[in-house]
Amino acid sequence: MIIYLTYNDSPSGIFSSQVIDVVNFYKKELNTKVRLVSLISLRHFLKNKNKIIKECPDAIVLPMFPGVHRWKFNFWLLIFVFYFFKPTKIIGRSVLATQLALRFQKENCQIIYDGRGAISAEWHEYNVVNSNYLKDNIHIWEKEVVLKSNFRIAVSNQLIHYWQKEFNYFSNNHVIIPCTLNQIYNHVDLSPESIFNSRKKLGLSEKNVVFVYSGSLAGWQSFHLLYNFIAPILISNPNYKILFLSDIDSNISRLQSEFGSQVLATKVSPKEVPDYLKVADYGILIREESITNKVASPVKFAEYLACGLQIIISNHLGDYTKFVIDHECGHLFQDFKNHIKIDKEKNKQLSTMFQKKYFSTFYSTVLK
Repeated sequence: MIIYLTYNDSPSGIFSSQVIDVVNFYKKELNTKVRLVSLISLRHFLKNKNKIIKECPDAIVLPMFPGVHRWKFNFWLLIFVFYFFKPTKIIGRSVLATQLALRFQKENCQIIYDGRGAISAEWHEYNVVNSNYLKDNIHIWEKEVVLKSNFRIAVSNQLIHYWQKEFNYFSNNHVIIPCTLNQIYNHVDLSPESIFNSRKKLGLSEKNVVFVYSGSLAGWQSFHLLYNFIAPILISNPNYKILFLSDIDSNISRLQSEFGSQVLATKVSPKEVPDYLKVADYGILIREESITNKVASPVKFAEYLACGLQIIISNHLGDYTKFVIDHECGHLFQDFKNHIKIDKEKNKQLSTMFQKKYFSTFYSTVLK
């Protein structure tokens, strides 16, 4: 029995693709006994529990002890889970989930750290948490899970390099699994007719060149860089448009006030995202240079490829700036020229080919 343990992760599109899809893959494709155990906040507990159970009916969803800074108290809750299921492996998604799991290592249980990024750096660079206690200790906790776990999952080669430099990690007991996609991206209809119909619904014509930005507008997404990139392009040609798949905020409102109908914005459900992404020609992935971004594996990268987009990317973004250069599946945003001719059908075929080849990997290696 394997337990996939999450802590303080609410259901979302990312949770569906990187947790539930992985757990279901283990069960269905590898015929492995896996049980998802999620400790979630008491806030909206029943609502979020039902969302998780709907996608993963045998999941165990428990209320976490109030206050992330009191994360250690959740160990006593997990004792009952551990001794009931007697897992041989626990996969911890996050530093704190893996910290809780490490306490069962002495029970001959292998612990696997599912490392999603440079967590200590992220907490400090972007003030992810307000607690000084958490900020003061996260580096120690992260180092412990990296060094003490039996096996590790990293989202990028750059994350491994970070572990080596920051924590003196020199083991080979790891596997690199980049951003995994929700299963809906395996069946995106990219036929010319389907794309035409989707563009028509948004009032887009064939002569429009469409840039899309999908996802959060949080601080680390670096909106000022995006603005400095897109504003000159919109000025240069009225047929160029940008589509935001996110909540409208002051930044988007600013662009709309300056460029009117050239700026589109809509908030859609995770299941609807592919139908909106495929209308675009370019997917924008521009972020500032920080440790967080240098080791990242943005799921949007694979989503853009799956929907046939060329990617406009910033320097030193995980493993993927080099990927874009090596595979010629996009452009560095500093070098992008708005007069580039677009072979839409060819670009979409190449992008989807890269996605299927490099970003359809699941976690089977972990079970060996």
